[in-house]
This record gives sequence, structure tokens and C-alpha cells, in this order.
Amino acid sequence: MNKAEIITSIADKTRLSKKDTEAMLAAFQETVKDALIAGDKVQMVGFGSFEVVERAAREGRNPATGQSMLIGPSRAPKFKASDKLKEAVNVK
Repeated sequence: MNKAEIITSIADKTRLSKKDTEAMLAAFQETVKDALIAGDKVQMVGFGSFEVVERAAREGRNPATGQSMLIGPSRAPKFKASDKLKEAVNVK
């Protein structure tokens, strides 16, 4: 499902216009991004949580040359699904 399909689905379920739904989705994305940049964890009970994890420096390889190289430490966003979401996905 892509962004346009998500907007259409939410608009249909909420009876909001696609324009309003797109603005709401953009505001949600911006809010989550700002919270993660600030170092906060974003929790949505029954759905999951977004947080930033620290990745340590490690040795990697240049795929073009095969030469070893050091990949520096970095921060990356991570999503962890709630137990409730995991159960819903696994219903058969």
C-alpha cells in the first residue's frame, strides 16, 4: 500500500476529504519525525512505538571494490509493533 492508497483508505473510513486526510497524514509524519529528532519515543497503545536506536561503528565493504571500510556510528528510526498488532496480523 502506497501513500496515495493510505490517504484514500483513511478518507473513506473517516469521511474526510482526501485533501484534509493528506494534510492530517503529513502532520502526523512531521510530528513523529520531530519527536524522534528530539530523542523522544512515540508510543501508540495497541499499534506500536517509534524510537531512535544508536548504531555502533562497524567494518563494512565497498560493494564496487570489495575493499574494507569503516562505517561510522549512526542513529536510525525503528518501529516496534505492539503485541495487539502482532496478534491481529497473525489471525488466520
